[in-house]
Amino acid sequence: MIKQTKFVSAQEAVRHIQSNNRVFIHGSAATPISLVQALMDRKEELRKVELVSISTLGFDLNDPALEGHFFINSLFVSESVRQAVNSNRGDYVPVFLSEIPKLFNEDYLPLDIALLHVSPPDKHGFVSLGTSVDIARAAAYKAKIIIAQINPNMPRVHGDAFIPFSMIDYAVEVTDALPEVSYSDGSDPECEQIGRNVAELVEDGATLQLGIGTIPDNVLRNLHSHRNLGLHTEMFSDGAISLIQKGIINNSQKKIVNGYCVTGFLIGSRRLYDFVDDNPIVKGMDISYVNDPRILSLNPKVTAINSAIEIDITGQVCADSIGMYQFSGIGGQMDFIRGAALSEGGKPIIALPSRTKKGISRITPVLKLGAGVVTTRGHIHWVVTEYGAVNLYGKNMEQRAEMLTSIAHPDDREMLERATFERFLK
Repeated sequence: MIKQTKFVSAQEAVRHIQSNNRVFIHGSAATPISLVQALMDRKEELRKVELVSISTLGFDLNDPALEGHFFINSLFVSESVRQAVNSNRGDYVPVFLSEIPKLFNEDYLPLDIALLHVSPPDKHGFVSLGTSVDIARAAAYKAKIIIAQINPNMPRVHGDAFIPFSMIDYAVEVTDALPEVSYSDGSDPECEQIGRNVAELVEDGATLQLGIGTIPDNVLRNLHSHRNLGLHTEMFSDGAISLIQKGIINNSQKKIVNGYCVTGFLIGSRRLYDFVDDNPIVKGMDISYVNDPRILSLNPKVTAINSAIEIDITGQVCADSIGMYQFSGIGGQMDFIRGAALSEGGKPIIALPSRTKKGISRITPVLKLGAGVVTTRGHIHWVVTEYGAVNLYGKNMEQRAEMLTSIAHPDDREMLERATFERFLK
């Protein structure tokens, strides 16, 4: 059924959201900030509106005054909802990022409303989901009502990003600047060394997946002498641009979507958003495809680079919580760890600083009470810190403990050696 899209104000658009509705919010750089703010302004009129999202930017839903009006049911926790999720005002759904579209498509989480942020329609009548195709495409096709910000600053990303303008029920014209994030601010000697250590593991012809943060950005800076790299990644940031422009990332060795960069979402500076605008070499794809381990494994030498909060001496990786405190989410780490492990010549890598900013070892005898295990010790392969890289695959528990101790901070090694002795004393 073709709808008649209505252009309205943000305030009028969000009046179609009612108490007890479940509302999807487009995420990352595509967060529809004007619509969300208009919705927050209506809080006194609404009760128990459930907000579903991943990694939203540009507003704060942690305000205790929102209690009773909105409930944050987060699929990946970011700063804008972290306090709410760790209170009675919200919660977190543990789920692989690749499977979130299934929650919408098979009505595990039926959606009443989708708040989107899209490009203006092209001459064929299609808008682009822009910087975040990821889970938004499934949400757009399943929501009963679509309310969208139409923004000329949203890049026209190719791939799965296009949806018919006629799907949109209510359109709000904005000229908002997109949120920008830099992973290169300031010098971090530990992350710089980790970047060099990881880059040494990357082979020519590898297909790269890069997680979020300063470590992946530092890895990219150290790949300028490599050749024929590919990009099939959950997230794409500024660090990849120069490698693409120089032909270092040319996707020539990939077997899946050969010749193109594949990504679920993009987040970075305006330079990145301009680079991907109408750029046919970049394909924004549905995350159920991007993160499918079966698809990933068909590419050669998949090198998946992800980080962690802590790792115990047997190789259990906590990447989503600090003890019982929900800090982020499962995301796509396990999707890519498994996909890389199944790829011919693949390397699943967990890269993390040896210590926290407070000087606490991230390599620990045991995980904190209540910590979530995202990557199990059965899935772990490479672990990298600023002190080196070790491959735990095929190693027994005591060997793992000794290897991880060797890349811990020197001041923490005696503690870890003692814990190893006490645990494995025979």
